[in-house]
Amino acid sequence: MAWIKRNLAFVIGGVVALGLLVAAGFYIYQSWNQNIAARDKLNETYATLQTLSKKPVSLSSDRTNNTQIAQEQQKQLLDWMSSVSAFFQPIPSIPPAGESGNSAVFRSALATTIKGLQDEAASVSVGLSPNYGFSFEAYRNQLNLSPASLAPLSLQLGEVKVLADILLAARVNSLDSIQRLRISDSDTTGPAGDYLDAAPTTNELAILTPYAVTFRSFTPEISQVLAGFATSKYSMIVKSISVQPAGAAGNPGGTDLPPGQNMPMPGLPGERPYMPGYPGAGYPGAGMPGMGMPGANGLPPAGQPATSKGGLQTIIKEQLLRVTLQIEVVKLLPKK
Repeated sequence: MAWIKRNLAFVIGGVVALGLLVAAGFYIYQSWNQNIAARDKLNETYATLQTLSKKPVSLSSDRTNNTQIAQEQQKQLLDWMSSVSAFFQPIPSIPPAGESGNSAVFRSALATTIKGLQDEAASVSVGLSPNYGFSFEAYRNQLNLSPASLAPLSLQLGEVKVLADILLAARVNSLDSIQRLRISDSDTTGPAGDYLDAAPTTNELAILTPYAVTFRSFTPEISQVLAGFATSKYSMIVKSISVQPAGAAGNPGGTDLPPGQNMPMPGLPGERPYMPGYPGAGYPGAGMPGMGMPGANGLPPAGQPATSKGGLQTIIKEQLLRVTLQIEVVKLLPKK
């Protein structure tokens, strides 16, 4: 004991060193076991790889015929492509592709098409700018056109007519503009509002030609326009839609109303329509069955504000809208 007391520091150091040696031995033993396990796993993986590498490669067996499966899937794909091809019918050119050989034929077809669209718009009360050319203003007085531009122009004229027909069939309030791509030198002389600063896109299957149409209408006509594009036998994609109040910009069709005034809406059968200036305008339910006029049935006289009696009030205010659609016409590439 006396020796331990005299060499206490040495004894403590020896005990600590012994503990560290034990800990190091345990760590080495544990790591050695892990190395053995890793080595066994590596040997097992290497043996499996060697076994697989020695097996013969076969694309088919008694149970699976990969070639036959691939042929069946290819047939299914071709059948599907044939079934959907009905929705990608090409829009016919105006005049037809075999008849657009000279400028006179194209000018005659252009004049006939524009006149027909103008008459159709008048018959369904769709507003147009005076003598609107449906984006072909630059060509209405052109005598000689480049022969190379006749076929693309004929195709554009056919596509523009399809777009206009859908808008006129929906009976929008007015058609402000149809914008197309520039495809010839004459397109630099036309109104800037007739053209888009864009380019067609081509992928492995089709050519996508952009157009833009701007019109004014109420919400029911907007839904009819979108339905017209969705149900058309020609493939057209509505890429984007922009909607704003019609009074936010000038209207070449002349359908804008004074600020704060709404388009007169028809009343119910047997009732007078709700119109600005009509007695009772501005009062909830004016012109509706069972509702009186100002100064009657408890309503305040004209010029005095109506007092609320509590409860919820439902006010439907239809507003004329200015809509711009960005559209892409899909033209399939020839089959290889």
